[in-house]
Amino acid sequence: MLEKDAAVRATRRRSLALFGPAFVAAIAYIDPGNFATNISAGARYGYLLLWVIVAANLMAMLVQSLSAKLGLATGASLPENCRRHYRRPVVLGLWVQAELVAMATDLAEIVGGAIALHLLFGLDLFTGGLITGAIAFLLLALQTDGDRRFIGAVTAYFGMIVAAFLLLVLRAGIDPAGAVSGLVPRFDGVGSLVLGVAILGATVMPHAIYLHSALVTETIEATTVDQKRRALRAQRIDVTAAMGLAGLVNVAMLLVAAALLTGTSFSGTDTLDGAYAGFEEALDGSTALLFALALLASGFASASVGTYAGQVIMDGFLRRRIPLFVRRALTMFPALAILALGVEPTWALVVSQVVLSFGIPFALVPLVLLTRRRDVMGELVNQRRTTAFAVLVAGLIITLNAVLLVLLLS
Repeated sequence: MLEKDAAVRATRRRSLALFGPAFVAAIAYIDPGNFATNISAGARYGYLLLWVIVAANLMAMLVQSLSAKLGLATGASLPENCRRHYRRPVVLGLWVQAELVAMATDLAEIVGGAIALHLLFGLDLFTGGLITGAIAFLLLALQTDGDRRFIGAVTAYFGMIVAAFLLLVLRAGIDPAGAVSGLVPRFDGVGSLVLGVAILGATVMPHAIYLHSALVTETIEATTVDQKRRALRAQRIDVTAAMGLAGLVNVAMLLVAAALLTGTSFSGTDTLDGAYAGFEEALDGSTALLFALALLASGFASASVGTYAGQVIMDGFLRRRIPLFVRRALTMFPALAILALGVEPTWALVVSQVVLSFGIPFALVPLVLLTRRRDVMGELVNQRRTTAFAVLVAGLIITLNAVLLVLLLS
């Protein structure tokens, strides 16, 4: 009897070990950049851009599923596969842009955490940025191969953010008709298009694409075809649950901002500190506190995930590692410089998300090309319809970025 119970517990542990990587990747989809773009969109345009969030999240589900599948099939991350299958000049080019993306990502996380600490405790933004970076470094200390403490810690932060926005939605008084109208695809001028692309950049995150493929290889043992297929089924559930919750949080951000901040006399509500003040005036201090706590949890968790992704990028593309403290210092520098110079932080966050949207094709195109190759994927190669959907997503993102670039230049 005891042996049977032990076998059952061992089976459960093996099953649970298949879940979790998607929740670490998903924290990138509710990072401070999402707060900035979604709150700005809701405050300025009401429910208009809700459809962008829904579409972007559906794209993200497909993309993260492909990333997890690549890791399971090959036992290597996306950057490692690029190094194996592409010429060195291409690999170096991909690495350079990926590092720029990592810096833009870290800018959003550090600035977001700094804003949250300022709202909660009155700290100046530069000091808040230093504290956010230090907390992220401490979280990363939990990460070792096969150790799930880091996954558990990040998932706990994820749960805090979900709970906070669930409570905010229940208190905000959403207009159902307005929300439904926001599901109709349309824009209202260049400003809404810029925000729409920024939402896309904040939702489909390049560094999360790189990271997810690495997390799967480090936490899941699958060598036979049957084991890989079983793990792939579990990963699909993992991705659907994690990205579904992340999508609901993003939707909630815009809904709350649209319900409480659109058309009000509050000033600066398209910034995070202005939104905090607006929430406090529209309802009460507890509403603003929930918002700030969710932002703080997002900044701490996503900063650690961003730095971890940076390690995956360098190790994969170049087969080089640098100490985490050095990488943390290097990637923090642009964010701290912006905070020290007094640049408007929410504007910096939105711009960082536009930069990230331009990095998406450089992660997504290699991912699609590799997962459609049987010599790379073996039995887990994409079906034709999966590749077709992935090509459609990549084409749509690239087209939106090109239109945005033309509009900005003109």
